[in-house]
Amino acid sequence: MLGPVETRSVSPVFIGRAAELTTLLDALDRAAAQGPSPATGACGEPQALLLGGEAGVGKTRLVEEFTAAAARRGAVVALGGCVEIGADGLPFAPFSTALRALREALPEEFAAAAAGQEEELARLLPELGEAGSGRHDEQGMARLFELTVRLLERVAAGPPVVLVLEDLHWADASTRHLLAYLFRTLRAGRLLVLATYRSDDIHRRHPLRPLLAELDRLRTVRRIELARFTREEVGRQIAGILSAEPDPVQVDEIFERSDGNAFFVEELAVAACQGNCTGLTESLRDLLLVRVEALPDSAQRVARIVAEGGSTVEYRLIAAVARLTEDDLIEALRAAVGANLLTVTPNGDGYRFRHSLVREAVADDLLPGERSRLNRRYAEALEADPTLVAADARVMRLASYWYHAHDAAKALPAVLVASVVARRRHAYTEQLGLLERAMELWDSAPEEVRSALRPVDCTEAYPPCGCDPATTPLRYLDLMAEAAVAGRFGGERERALKITKRALRLLDEDPDPLRAAWFWAQRSRLVQAQARGDGWHELATAQDLVRGLPPSEVHAEVLALAANWSMLHRPGPEAVAAAERAVEYARMVGARDIELHARLTLSGLKVDSGEAETGLAEMRQVLEDTLAEGAHQVAARAYVNLPSEMQSVGRDREAAEILREGIAFTRRYGLLDSEAWAWGNLSDALYSLGQWPKAAEAAAHATRVGHSAKPRGAGALKLAHLALARGDLAEAGRQLATSRAHYGTHDPMSQHSVPVARIALGIAAAEGRIDAARAELLKALDAGFPPGTHRYGWPLLLAAATAEADARALPAARPDRAAILDRLAAAVRGLTTGAPLWAAYDHWTRAELRRTEGTDTADTWSPVVSAFECLDRPYDLARVRHRLAAALLAEGGDDERDRAVELLRLAAAVADHLDARPLADSVARLAQRARLALGHGPRQAGAPADPAAELGLTSRERDVLRLVADGRTNRQIAEELFISPKTASVHVSNILGKLGVSGRGEAAAVAHRLELFTARPLTAGTAH
Repeated sequence: MLGPVETRSVSPVFIGRAAELTTLLDALDRAAAQGPSPATGACGEPQALLLGGEAGVGKTRLVEEFTAAAARRGAVVALGGCVEIGADGLPFAPFSTALRALREALPEEFAAAAAGQEEELARLLPELGEAGSGRHDEQGMARLFELTVRLLERVAAGPPVVLVLEDLHWADASTRHLLAYLFRTLRAGRLLVLATYRSDDIHRRHPLRPLLAELDRLRTVRRIELARFTREEVGRQIAGILSAEPDPVQVDEIFERSDGNAFFVEELAVAACQGNCTGLTESLRDLLLVRVEALPDSAQRVARIVAEGGSTVEYRLIAAVARLTEDDLIEALRAAVGANLLTVTPNGDGYRFRHSLVREAVADDLLPGERSRLNRRYAEALEADPTLVAADARVMRLASYWYHAHDAAKALPAVLVASVVARRRHAYTEQLGLLERAMELWDSAPEEVRSALRPVDCTEAYPPCGCDPATTPLRYLDLMAEAAVAGRFGGERERALKITKRALRLLDEDPDPLRAAWFWAQRSRLVQAQARGDGWHELATAQDLVRGLPPSEVHAEVLALAANWSMLHRPGPEAVAAAERAVEYARMVGARDIELHARLTLSGLKVDSGEAETGLAEMRQVLEDTLAEGAHQVAARAYVNLPSEMQSVGRDREAAEILREGIAFTRRYGLLDSEAWAWGNLSDALYSLGQWPKAAEAAAHATRVGHSAKPRGAGALKLAHLALARGDLAEAGRQLATSRAHYGTHDPMSQHSVPVARIALGIAAAEGRIDAARAELLKALDAGFPPGTHRYGWPLLLAAATAEADARALPAARPDRAAILDRLAAAVRGLTTGAPLWAAYDHWTRAELRRTEGTDTADTWSPVVSAFECLDRPYDLARVRHRLAAALLAEGGDDERDRAVELLRLAAAVADHLDARPLADSVARLAQRARLALGHGPRQAGAPADPAAELGLTSRERDVLRLVADGRTNRQIAEELFISPKTASVHVSNILGKLGVSGRGEAAAVAHRLELFTARPLTAGTAH
């Protein structure tokens, strides 16, 4: 265990809070449970709690009581507190402190849990080794967060762990982001996370406010709000402090004065006990200073020094700043501790105020000149002896002290060094804040100081642009570039966009094409990320700027970005040319990561253009190179793109194996977006291979894992596809809407828009809305299918041809039918068939087009079945076997019937196994009309003998519905059936009610979907 929990309160008696303490202990019991959790299957169920209350209300005392009880129950308690100097402190400070405590308490368990990830986790806990020096990226922070959560889950797999993070109202942005991620994703381990905050500090614009709102929406997070004490509780608290029953009049006075705030009750009770009248001070703030002013002058001086030094201040640092003799300093500290003003830190090497309210009161009482003088003394002491503070906090503290000392010459270099430390910890928001501070100081710093700074020491993201970063002085534009990238990586994209705008305005005044191109490339990324557009205008501007310039890293990066953009939006010869030049330029300037990215793009474009084997071989080589060189980002992209291209040519089984490797790889390195894309692609592969339950699990993972919206949109679309194939149109519609919301409309890509159109078309067709289905098709046809998008185009054209064939007898389908079919046929002729899968889709779609005319035969469908028998796609094979069986039965003959029976049995077996209800029902209806016995499988046993009877239609209503489906009016129906128009109207009304539709068109659509009346003796139904 961690040993006794430190106590900072005066009252020896714990008053009230019984309900809150019970809530915390109950949560601990759930987290520590030995049996498997129903939600996760693992022991225990992780708990997340927020404890809020105004300053002094008793949060710390409640935490002390709870952690002491938790330790008695065998839990390991790890505490971390946010630093009062906020963004000036070490990013992730409370997590670092808590992880350090866990490592000390459970060294073996911690080492096993961190094994293999020490380099990355060292960003939070330097004791684990040297932090990795790999290239920074937008997934860096998310990767660190994922590894941290996994570390906590693994450590908490043994003894229960209580992780307490105090004073969130002072938390830096990175700490807030990590806490939000922890609360959102924590799924396993015997872990309880408790975070505290001051509710009275959370004003409208406080950065913690949106986080609290977000966490309130999570059902897994509980919030506890501490109320002030009642009058009766105040009396009990005073009795505990005085060790005697207080005078009721005194209780009334203190209760009225303190308003039930526990800390103020203590202060007022102590003041009364020492002979101070509770009415002497004008405010409670003054009351807090009374105790300070009662101290000797030396103790008051030390208290002011500690107040300005931060949340906790090391003894040696206090000594260096106070400049007292050792005896005088110890006497001053003893007086402050004895007056219950200061307390010794848990590790015994420093001091802090017993309560932050007292520290704030003392700090607020400092004069402006006094504050800057104290900060200068702190900075000078720390520069003279860096060992005065812990190594991991030294740089941040020094930067803060010099900045608040208002010494630009000293502060600018210190702030820049601190920004590098923040970047290494993936604390990009703090890095951005420090860089903005450096830009603020830039003009105030002397020229000799600025000219001594070097880009190689302070920046990383900005390429040299033709100069030597080791000898060229740092420029203001270098700071802006680093800040823009920090904003992009940290999610502060609006701030980053403003910075790039200002930078480009400066470059208009002092032109530098290479630097301007770099900033335009950054704007392209930011515009896309902020849903402001597709980013092409910005990339095109960057290309214009570098055109004709000598090869450089910026030039290579712009070309690589343009090639990748074109691959996703406008694949074709221009994209290939850009990718080839990007590879060439990157090799010339030694930009290895850019080269690998460009090679991956180029090889993918080759696969899409028909050079499948060459392109796939090159993609495999890129994957091998990236793994060998430790280029994790490019490797993650290769693990997504390589199997995706394999799937495009029908090699799903091989792709699935690589995707499983990729998921393990991306999870190991915390590459969440890449992992989400891999899950989505795996879902597609498993769907094709007929493993639908696993496909659904993979798609669900894609919707949960991703950090960005688009991979979640892809996962939702896979779920919509599965629901459509299973006949759950409501669920398909919900998931389609979710997918569209995630994809957005600002950055259309064929790989998103065409599959979305295919599912939307399928849903509309299944619901009998042929006009809506056609609208989706026409929108896609108008956009066209650029080279490389045939993999998405073929399923869409097939779905459209199938919908038209199924609706051929619908009156609503007759208008514009010929024009639609002409456009469909033209689109089919325009798509490539260079791979066996694409050729099979071509045969199938052409067969469906013949079915729209009623001219398809067994000879039409036999080649389609043969094509799919060579592919590993059981559901598609079952669908075309069903079509062939219908054609055979329509032709008649004993041999044809025997063959049809076998085909339908095979199709029914697949449909039952996959729970593909539309296909299963179509097979059953076809067999029923042909009077075929397919056996007594589960689907046939429950299939209705007659769909019309299942709907409750009478014989006369069937006759009427047949005529309604043919588009007859009530008068025409009356004449045909020798009844009155009024009777015909009554029959139509009854039919609409039984079918659950609102109009004649919908009734006709239902009749045709269920194949109640057919234009041919026997026909196949619809399966999606």
